[in-house]
Amino acid sequence: MADRREQILDGLKAFLRIPSISTLSEHGADVRRAAEFVRDALAEARLRHVDLIEGGGNPLVYGEWLEAPGRPTLLLYGHYDVQPPDPLEEWHSPPFEPTVRNDSLYARGASDDKGQTWILIQAVAGLLARDGRLPVNVRFLIEGEEEVGGKHIAAYVSTYPERLRADAAVICDTEMFAPELPTICTGLRGIVYGELFVTGARQDLHSGVYGGVAPNPIQAIAEILCALKDRDGRIHIPGFHEKIRPPSAKELEAWRRLPFDEAEYLEKEIGSRELVGEPGYSVFERLWARPTLEVHGIRGGFTGEGAKTVIPARAVAKVSLRLVADQSPEEASRQIAEAVREACPRGVVAEWRTIHSGAPSLIDPDNPFVQAAARAMEEVFGRPTVYIRSGGSIPIVGVFAERLGIPSVLMGFGLPDDQIHAPNEKFYLPNLYRGIEAVERFLSTL
Repeated sequence: MADRREQILDGLKAFLRIPSISTLSEHGADVRRAAEFVRDALAEARLRHVDLIEGGGNPLVYGEWLEAPGRPTLLLYGHYDVQPPDPLEEWHSPPFEPTVRNDSLYARGASDDKGQTWILIQAVAGLLARDGRLPVNVRFLIEGEEEVGGKHIAAYVSTYPERLRADAAVICDTEMFAPELPTICTGLRGIVYGELFVTGARQDLHSGVYGGVAPNPIQAIAEILCALKDRDGRIHIPGFHEKIRPPSAKELEAWRRLPFDEAEYLEKEIGSRELVGEPGYSVFERLWARPTLEVHGIRGGFTGEGAKTVIPARAVAKVSLRLVADQSPEEASRQIAEAVREACPRGVVAEWRTIHSGAPSLIDPDNPFVQAAARAMEEVFGRPTVYIRSGGSIPIVGVFAERLGIPSVLMGFGLPDDQIHAPNEKFYLPNLYRGIEAVERFLSTL
């Protein structure tokens, strides 16, 4: 590994320089460049049948090595698309010019998920370079729409499950609970992401001439959102909580043993005056085992410099629901749409439109593939592997379970302070190299 580190780092830097922002159409050419970069890296690693899968969205990248008869087959997944880097002024170095500071590599996508996808690619490349073969069979399926819902990959997996036959999936797109503490994630929250549209008058109106009789869509959005979730963090969508599977007593006890200081967490990771959320639940329960409703932005009216006394004709809010085990995205979409209609004030029309969704997942930690991964990580990091859940969503995990019937092993090597989706995203370089070694050991022990 030591003789390859410079080459591995240079390759990752080249990958990170591509601004493959899937949510912005003006970066379409960059997204394709990133797909081609991954394709070329798989070909250079001597995978077979490497190609781009076109149609229905950003290209999928496929490659395989299936020359270990009788051995397990693993589906290795990652994504090459990234979030927008805004606000740019908060970055200490340009987001698409990778910069090393204090053993960390700073760039958009460094941890989510180019750096961790690079771990999978380089682990397989290293084994093939050293041995000329792999101890197990692998298929790579790397997508470019994870940050915008993953419709292309979901459709492909659903349509062509036979082409992706495997015993388990392996995903590096989560984080370690703490530095130096090997971690496997056993549960992910699902998501329903959508927009709340509210319309009032035919056109914007003068607030002096019409204020007091004209409906205000921004005011209406505020009222609807407060009806959906109260100030204590309780969600008031009828039927929303009926199918929640609570964590087991064994899992709750394991979470209580994790090295966690709430005051330090508040100061270093959150940075607010206090933590909020549903009363009666621990921090980990609120983060990992309870659903949420969050508002991501409200647009409407005049927000420029100076004053303009206008009652807007329309407004929109971007909102997401995070779901937990046994909740259905389809059912949650129907429930929030109905709740919006019920909460709609007089004088306006309110409509909910789901943009994308993904199911929650929960994986048995006693699964033999999970256990093998845990042993490999323990050998590399020198400490017992812990099991946690994540509050985030990786929609493809639910698709793999439903359409391919396989579990996903979530071997995460990010850190809690990696600033994913925020300015100054980073990836701790020792975890890059140890991650590659851990994946190599995992593949070998199978």
